[in-house]
Order: sequence, then structure tokens, then C-alpha cells
Amino acid sequence: MRNKRYLLRVIVLGIIVLAIGSAFFTAYTSDDTPVKIGEPAPDFVLENLQGEQVRLSDYKGKGVFINFWATNCPPCREEMPYMETQYQQFKDRGVEIMAINIAESRLAASRFAERYGLSFPILLDQDRSVTHRYGVIPIPSSFFVDENGIVVAKVEGMMSEEMIKEKMESIVPHGK
Repeated sequence: MRNKRYLLRVIVLGIIVLAIGSAFFTAYTSDDTPVKIGEPAPDFVLENLQGEQVRLSDYKGKGVFINFWATNCPPCREEMPYMETQYQQFKDRGVEIMAINIAESRLAASRFAERYGLSFPILLDQDRSVTHRYGVIPIPSSFFVDENGIVVAKVEGMMSEEMIKEKMESIVPHGK
């Protein structure tokens, strides 16, 4: 009887040690460091408003303006028309916008895009995995990625139309 209790305690203790070890291993081996300027932009796959999967790496060779936003964010609402105006100026020069909506429904993001007449891709990060991976805290937050996939600038907070134009100019692919 005593040996059975001892064996049971050893087994339970072993399970606890394995669980704790696994938690530490997962916590310290996953790459949760925020994206930094000068580093490659982490690839991701998100759905657009039409339900199609869009991958950042599909835009290799283009400049990419990644913007994290939400419909209930007043600065986001204010800068979206500026983004649309500049998108019209830069889309034929090899610069794309990926506007990543954070944790809202497809319907809410779609209505927002229609109301503001947005023609650039709206992507849905419903589980916030990409938002977390990029270390986004305030919204709007924007990342500017060059044709080689390197983050060349990050802006936290709302941008003026002039700032957007300047940042988009900085990621126009060479030869465009």
C-alpha cells in the first residue's frame, strides 16, 4: 500500500515537472520579439474581405505599407482617406497597402471600407496573431517594408497625409 502511494506521488510529481518544463520551453523558444526596423518583416497569411488568403510574401519585390487599425479608432478613421489618396498615387509605382483590421467582424470592416471608399486590401486579424507578432500596442500603427522585405520604418499613431506620402515614397521599389 505504501509503495503504491509513493509510486503515485512520483508519477504526479513527474507530470507536474514535465508540464512546467514544457511551459518554459514554449515561452523561451517562441519568437515573440516585436518587429524592429532593419529586420525582415515576418510573413503572415490573413483573409481579405472577400475570404481569400493573402500572404505578405506574395508582395515580394514591392514596397508594402502595413497598417493596423480598427473601426472604433478615431485616428484610424481620420488617416484612412489619406491612405486611399496616396494609394491611388503609388499603386502603379509598386507600392501596396495592407490594412489589417484588428479583431472585428468581416461585416464591420467591410462597411467601414465601403463608407470610406477604400480600394486597397483590407485584411482580418480576428485572433490578433499578426497584431501580437508585430508588437502592435497603440493603433493605428504602421510598418513600411521595402522591396526586399525589410522593415524600413515604423510609425505609432496617426499620420498626416504628408507623412504617409513621404513614407510611401521611401518604399517605392528601385527602377519604378
